[in-house]
Order: sequence, then structure tokens, then C-alpha cells
Amino acid sequence: MKPALINAHAQQVLQAVQGTHATHGPIADLAITRSWRRCLDQYQLDPASRRAPNVVEHPRLQDHRAPLEHIIAVAHWQMSNLHQQLGRDGHVVLLTDARGVAIDSVFNDSERAELQRSGLWLGSVWSEDCEGTNGVGTCLVERQHVTIRRDQHFRGKHAGLTCSASPIFDASGELLAVLNLSSVREEQGLQQHFKAMALTNLTAHLIESCYFLGHDPQRYLLRFHPESGYVGLLGEGLLSFDESACICSVNHAALELLGLSREQVVGQSLTMLLETPLDQVMSQASSQPSVCWPMRLLDGRQLYGQLREPLRRVPSGTPAIPKIDDGQVCLEDPRLQRGFARALRVLERDVPVFLQGETGTGKEAFSAALHRASSRVSQPFVAINCAAIPETLIESELFGYHGGSFTGARKDGMIGKLEQAHGGILFLDEIADMPLALQTRLLRVLEERQVVPLGGATARPLDIRLISASHQDLHTCVVEGRFREDLFYRIAGFSVQLPPLRERSDKGRLLDLLLREETKDARIRLEAGVRERLLTHPWPGNVRQLRTCLRTLIALSMEGRVTLEDLAELLPAVPAVLAENPLGVSERQTLLTLIEAEHWHIAHVAARLGISRNTLYRKLRQQGISRPG
Repeated sequence: MKPALINAHAQQVLQAVQGTHATHGPIADLAITRSWRRCLDQYQLDPASRRAPNVVEHPRLQDHRAPLEHIIAVAHWQMSNLHQQLGRDGHVVLLTDARGVAIDSVFNDSERAELQRSGLWLGSVWSEDCEGTNGVGTCLVERQHVTIRRDQHFRGKHAGLTCSASPIFDASGELLAVLNLSSVREEQGLQQHFKAMALTNLTAHLIESCYFLGHDPQRYLLRFHPESGYVGLLGEGLLSFDESACICSVNHAALELLGLSREQVVGQSLTMLLETPLDQVMSQASSQPSVCWPMRLLDGRQLYGQLREPLRRVPSGTPAIPKIDDGQVCLEDPRLQRGFARALRVLERDVPVFLQGETGTGKEAFSAALHRASSRVSQPFVAINCAAIPETLIESELFGYHGGSFTGARKDGMIGKLEQAHGGILFLDEIADMPLALQTRLLRVLEERQVVPLGGATARPLDIRLISASHQDLHTCVVEGRFREDLFYRIAGFSVQLPPLRERSDKGRLLDLLLREETKDARIRLEAGVRERLLTHPWPGNVRQLRTCLRTLIALSMEGRVTLEDLAELLPAVPAVLAENPLGVSERQTLLTLIEAEHWHIAHVAARLGISRNTLYRKLRQQGISRPG
């Protein structure tokens, strides 16, 4: 904003607070009135100051983020959804901690410079005592939703922004974070303004509910509402209690439904609220409740509820944070280490994990390591590659079927992968290749936590933790109509980007691990230069291609020696453009280069990439590559 406009705004602020200005402008809002007076009297801020917002340094930012990792994991995809619903351009969604420090953000990367000039980026401090009246800071003080439109900001520097902010409370009623939507556009129409307010408030409540549902899995969780159809929706009451039926926490919706204060509920026995006998309530407990049952309050009102039993505790002696490198997988690259630790934490809270990475980066190995490190290590780990199964068979593979359901079906039927994973972890690789009709059915299963086999009529309960993966950009798939948007938001609770092999800092350790696995303790010696060549090769097929290459080298080795001559036969010189970036300008160019070098010998190209021929054929179709007539 120009200096003259900033000074004019400052004069308006001073006149309004001193009572020499009409009260029909920005100051007419009582929350704004209180905030402007705090800014002048308590914080002694200058509305004409043109200094930039404070930004904490990266080490300090991590200190602010670390205690809220769970809320960040829960909130991020809700923030992305909010950003998308409002058209993306000109908007930024911020999540701040209770001190007003921005700990997560969603915005269009093309607008990064403009947003940074406005102070809307990670680490920026938006507390009221630093920046005056603003969405985040005033929300922190008022502890309720606020909207600060342009010249309602105390500092003239921020008068070009419109901000809507909503508080997020934890299960104890303490203010945990603030969700803020800021627009840098010109003043919007009233309808768009109210839409932004409503969606921001709704999203904050969704984040708050999701956080409550996962905050204490070792307690019983009671979900309730006067209407059975509203259990599981935003207005439901949430209440947790321990083994002795002592109430530990309660959400705001529950207090409103009960007509009681937090002090009247927390610490009391559940029997002080319910006329329904406690043993009758406890008999309804389930690890994945799906059916609502009636219960009655002491005042005679009837509610409908679901009761989730506590998560099984990790057996005594099991480390709380298992070792990441367990000898079966190499995760010494810092990005992999951090992604693994965060993915494990959210997976334990029943948040779905999505892995993004090029073909062959080890998505299944990463998922299997998560299973071994989780509290479900003694339960099944079931993996299915959605791209490797023909479309006609994938439905029966996933859901199973009753005997005689279709021509060629086994007489005794088949249990599907979903049921096989009951109690454990299901890994769906290349989920972007799942047919749309099956995406619809999978979404229903994940929402209802029950599965009906083909040809069956009875639903069976399903208790799974979900990890899915794809080498494709699911956002693009959604835009192109190839992937359901609602399923995307259901499976992408927390995303991990697996780096390609060429970018990993732990290639040496990975090479040693793969050699041990492939040699099975036999003595193999790499001649001078072989190891260096293996470590510097770009590996367009990533870990899968490296493993295939090592297996072939070991099979060809004479007297336990691998020579540079052996390696040169398997790894011809790579074009310079591909050495810098194995995917070249695009995956299409990489495929064309390799397929021409191998004279359209599909098996050889697949071997060089370390992928199956089916996967290679699928890639060729996707890229529109066909053999010249």
C-alpha cells in the first residue's frame, strides 16, 4: 500500500478510537473496537508503521511445529480442500499455533512472491501485539471466529487484505491453533465474502473434530446425537472416558447437546449423565463401530450413539518409537527418515497415508517397514498393485466373492484382500489406476468400515489402516476426471514424497543392503570402478532397476568377481540429458530414448527400467507411444 494511503488509514484509526470519527465505518464492529483500543493502549503500536511482519528463523519454526505435528497432519488436506473450493487464485490458507506463528500454509506457488510481501508465509508472526488487528491475532484474543476486512486492520500496511480466522480447540477446551484464510484480491462481493467466512469456520470445526477423534486412542470414545443420521457428522457430540467410566474430555458440540458446562462434565462418571445402565452401554463397544443404538439421559431425553473401544496397547517391552533401519530397508536419507517418522505417527492415529514417488522408488518396501514399526506388526500386511491386475479381476481381488457368483468362480468362494487385511494394514499401490466404478465402492467401504463380497448380502466389519501409493500426480488425475475427488481426500490424510534413487544421500548404504540380500551371504567382490559406476548411474527405474541389475551381475559373475566389463553390458552409456535428469524433459522422452536404443524390444526396455512389461505397456499407452507401422 502507498505511504499516503497508509497515513490516511492511520488517521482514520486514531480518530475512530478517540471518538472524533463517525462509528459507521470499520470501528462499528465491537470486536474491532476492542482490538484497535488494545493496539493503541496496551501494545502501543503505530498504525502508520511500514515495517515488515516478523518471521521466526527455521530452527525456531521447527520448535513451533513440533508440538503440533498431529494437528498439522490432520489439517493439511482440509486446508487444501478449502483453498480449492474458493478458487485458489488470490487466497492463502494459514494454520498458526496459539502464539500466532504460521506453522503450515496452502497457496498457489505462482503467487509466492506476492504473498511473501504481505507476510503470508511460514514462520510469520500474526499475534495482535505484533501486527495489530488481524484475523489470526484478534481471533486468538477473542477466542471466536472473526473476519477482518481490509481497512478494519489496525496497520495500514495490511489494509489490502481480507482475513477470516477461526479458533481450533483441543479436547480440554484449550485454544490449540487458528485457521486463517486471507485474500489479497480487491474487495469481494458479499456472497463470496460470506462463503469464505462459512467455509473457514466449517473447516476449522472439521479439523477440531478430526483431532478429537484421534487425540487419545487409549480411551473409550462415545459419539452421539439426538438424530441417528447425524452421528458421524459435524454436529455430533464427542466424549472420551477411561476404564472406570470417568469422563476425560468432551467437545463443544457435546456440551451444547447436554446443556452442561465443561466443569459439570469432565471428571464426572458417565453414570451421572445416563439413565441407560453402564454395562448396556459398554456392551456396544467396538473397534470400528458402524451401527447407532439408543441411550437415554437422566433427564429423559433420548440420544443415539456409537462407542469405540480403546486401541490395543503396544505389548510391554515394545519400543514406543521403533528403529527405522531394521536391516530390511534402508532409510538413512534425512527426507526418508522424517517422512517415515511422521507417517508412522499419523498411521497409528488411523490417518490414511499416501506415498508419492516415481516407479521403483520402494513404495511397497516403505509401507512394509511402517507395518513392522507399527502396533499392528503381529497383524496382516496385505499389498495389492492396482495396475498389475486386469480390470476384470481387480474387484473380486479386493472384495472377494461367494462361491458361484460368476462364471469361473471357485465353488467355495474367495476372501478378498480387504478382508485379508482385517486387523492389520492394507497397501494399495498405483491406486490411480483403479477403475472409477471401483473407486466409488472403495470409498463406501472406507467410510462405512464394512465390506460386502461379490454375490453376498451380508456386510462384514472391517478394521484396517490404509496406505496407498502412486507414481502419478493424483491432483492432476482428479482435474482430468480419472480419480474421484472425495476418494482423494479420504486416502490422502498425510502424504510422503519418496525421493528418486538419483537424489538419495544413502545410496551407498542401500547398495550394501541390496548386495547382502541378493548374494545371500555368498562372497562377491566388486572390481575397481564398479561401485562408483553403480552409485553415479541415474537409475531411471530407481531401486527396482538397481536390484534387477545387481541380481543379473551376481548371476554373471565368475569366481565371485563383478567387473566393469560385466557392468558395461548391462548399463550402456546414458545420454547426457538423461544423466542430468533420468526422466529427461519428460517421462515420454525417456521412454522414447530407451525404446529406440533397444529397437523396440519391450522385454529389454522393461529390464533396464526395472519394471514389468505390463507396467511398461501401460506407460506407453498413457504417453501415446506406439510402434511405427
